[in-house]
Amino acid sequence: MVQGLYNTNPVVYERKERCRRYLVVPADVDEHSIDPIDQLEVFDHIRDIKDPEYPYSLEELKVVTEDSVEINDSHSHVRVTFTPTKEGCPMVSTIGLCLRVKLMRSLPSRYKVDVRVAPGTHANEAAVNKQLNDKERVAAALENPGLGQMIDQCLAPTYE
Repeated sequence: MVQGLYNTNPVVYERKERCRRYLVVPADVDEHSIDPIDQLEVFDHIRDIKDPEYPYSLEELKVVTEDSVEINDSHSHVRVTFTPTKEGCPMVSTIGLCLRVKLMRSLPSRYKVDVRVAPGTHANEAAVNKQLNDKERVAAALENPGLGQMIDQCLAPTYE
């Protein structure tokens, strides 16, 4: 992934067991109705994103947790608040872009997605939050081939 680690000894946590969800659809449900999305479903989309510096998922590094996801389904709004492994983490913008891109690809287009750094967890929190939630800046960042390739690597599925 990235040459030269900023945090040479990150704390790695145990992954939570995945909840099996069985969907039983009643026969009289309209197939064109909008299915509600909940916190666990959003977390399942982002938990396996790989960190750009380490061979661990964002869940294993506790960059994201189930509690870091807020959803208001009736207003089609999702907010993910993530915690970098270090206050000066140089990959914080890349992690935020990975989260945003994964949600943009996974959720219906009706959802507004906010990605934020947890308050007090990064030296450039305000600037990073502004960057991650500005459509033009995000679009410009995603046009960078090197960054796009790094994001694709972080989002690539792992088969464990």
